[in-house]
Amino acid sequence: MALLRFGSLRMRIAVLYASAFALVLTVVVALASSGLSQFAHASAARDLAANARVFDEIISTRAGQMGDQAGVLARDFGFREAVATGDAPTIASAIANLEARAGSDKAFVLTLDGDVLGAGGAPVAAPESLWNSLDAGHSRGIIRSGRGFALAAAAPIQAPDLIGWLVIAQPLNRAELDRLVELAPIALEAKVMDASDQPQWLRGERPGAVVDHHEGQHALYYTSDLAVLQDGIAPRLVLRHSLEATLAAYAELKWLLVALAAVGLALVLGISWRVARGVTEPLQRLDEATRLIGQGREVSLAIDTDDEIGRLAGSFNQMVAAIEEREREIIHVGLHDGLTGLPNRKLFTEQLTNVLSRRRPGEQVMVAYVDLDDFKMVNDTLGHPAGDTMLRIVADHLREDMPDALIARLGGDEFAILIDGIAEADSLGGLADALQRSFARPITINGQNAPGGASIGIALAPGDGVDGTTLLKNADLALYRAKHEGKATYHFFEPGLDEAARRRRQMELDLRSAIRDGDFELNFQPLYSIVERRLTGFEALVRWNHPTRGRINPVEFIPLAEETGLIVPIGEWVLREACHHATTWPEDVSVAVNVSPRQFTSSGLSGTVLSALSASGLVPQRLELEITESIFIADVEATLATLHGLRNIGVKIALDDFGTGYSSLSYLRSFPFDKVKIDKSFIDDLGTSSNAHAVIRAITTLADALGMETLAEGVEDVSQFEVLEREGCRHIQGYLFSKPVAASAVARMLAEGAGYQRQLRA
Repeated sequence: MALLRFGSLRMRIAVLYASAFALVLTVVVALASSGLSQFAHASAARDLAANARVFDEIISTRAGQMGDQAGVLARDFGFREAVATGDAPTIASAIANLEARAGSDKAFVLTLDGDVLGAGGAPVAAPESLWNSLDAGHSRGIIRSGRGFALAAAAPIQAPDLIGWLVIAQPLNRAELDRLVELAPIALEAKVMDASDQPQWLRGERPGAVVDHHEGQHALYYTSDLAVLQDGIAPRLVLRHSLEATLAAYAELKWLLVALAAVGLALVLGISWRVARGVTEPLQRLDEATRLIGQGREVSLAIDTDDEIGRLAGSFNQMVAAIEEREREIIHVGLHDGLTGLPNRKLFTEQLTNVLSRRRPGEQVMVAYVDLDDFKMVNDTLGHPAGDTMLRIVADHLREDMPDALIARLGGDEFAILIDGIAEADSLGGLADALQRSFARPITINGQNAPGGASIGIALAPGDGVDGTTLLKNADLALYRAKHEGKATYHFFEPGLDEAARRRRQMELDLRSAIRDGDFELNFQPLYSIVERRLTGFEALVRWNHPTRGRINPVEFIPLAEETGLIVPIGEWVLREACHHATTWPEDVSVAVNVSPRQFTSSGLSGTVLSALSASGLVPQRLELEITESIFIADVEATLATLHGLRNIGVKIALDDFGTGYSSLSYLRSFPFDKVKIDKSFIDDLGTSSNAHAVIRAITTLADALGMETLAEGVEDVSQFEVLEREGCRHIQGYLFSKPVAASAVARMLAEGAGYQRQLRA
């Protein structure tokens, strides 16, 4: 019984098809019925119009016959002589004979004087009303007689001049009209009515048009104006044809259509029900099978047919088998790394929890968190496929060297190793060294040696934690310390590391708040031109005034900002503020801004520079961007493209910390820097090393040959200044002139520039 409810698919299919067919049948029957009615109506209208024309022809023919008969008598010599002499008996006798032959109601002679001759019986009413039409040459038309309207015809009497008219009339009463109607092939009613006697709805209709009127009975009306031979009347012929009988003839056909539609609907309903059952019964079995699969039970559908339903059952069975296979694959993929085949973080965490729950007293569990050294360099220099190969080789080495350990890849170049069952007397350092040696094994990729080694952080249970989350967190903290102590080393967790991590996290939160609240400010250190003997620019240096800790050294927060990426918004703020302050200085004083490697590689550096210049109104030539050679490590071509783009804007580019890297000279050949900044370490050696003079001379000579200016950083005494001046350095910067000062002190410093000159001369 549940299958018979309207909500079932079977019922919906059957009802849908039956409803659609019923709708189509209803429309067809309605259109056919309407078409039959319209056809019957149009056919009756055509028949009425045609019979009306026949009626007019009959009346016209009858009038012509009467006129011919009147004309024969009017041309008779004896009759003309009788009229001319006023022979009343002769006139009366002739008219009586005419009435008898023509079956006329009345015949008479109307003289030119308006006298009526030979009118037997009732006198002719208002004979003068005929005189005007006759005098105008009309010879046929309707006149009013004692018994109503009559059809009249007239013939002139000439002896030889016109002496009068012979008029003959035939009544158009009901009897006469009925005789005329009998000649029509359709049932008609005919009346001759004066226009004033017609119904209001018919009076305004155009003559010669078929009018459809429904009052009591549905009928068609046709009116035509009749010719008149008497003044003061307006007769119309009105024909009426009832539509009841005509439409009744088509009613049986309409009922036949309805009966056929009902039979067709019943047939379609039965067929729809069978089709619906044939479709829904296999679907019911499929629905039941799906429900059983959801409960975890094994199901297989029987294939009974070779049609679409049978193929659906076969596909379902294949799908069930594929789902079971994919479930096994998904479980494996969900718990293992696709590249190396090692367990992933989820499986490692689950296994770590299980191992910790089974740990026996006196046993230790080691968790090592590993990060490969220089893996990014392998990706950048040899390509990502080479990096993937390196990860697979490292995984194979670990499997070979530590077969009893649980090894997992956590993502990227990070690995985790779990070693359990460690006795308290076992050497933890020996295990750590074994790990280090496994990562240090040589690796060859496509014939090239790849750098090996890894930084390892180690945490031990139960001393460093008794749950997996704590152990992994502490191993990560130990890894962070190992990476900062140098490459290819390991570090065991210490309680102080947690506090250091907490302070680092707090400083990161404070940095974000400082960016949001605007807690930074700029200081400016003067740049002095030895050649021009004046201050030619200032380097913008960011300072952080912490709301509770006060001034924080940039050495403390800049590396953290670089690591977290916060250096990008800080650098953008420094650039905008530096350009804004520089617009208040003289036009021959420039401003230098450091661009960090992280900020340089971020997208939109050129847009940021253009925005800062546009917002401040500073000309590009007064802005100098200082970069270090570390920006060339990742992608030399992209770096050079960005530098050329900045140069095209008009901004000057300076190479900072020149001489501290391995490739400084090659970068000077790759890009035409505007300025080279000699690192402070070379300036400090001027007083202790004799080779320092030669190094300074070599740098200035090389820069002059390449068309670049030089600037020495960290100049603190006059003796260093004198050596730099002697060796050809053009600009200097350092405490010899001033420590970095607040933005408000720049104007005073520019005003006192002459004092620096006197100090140097002294």
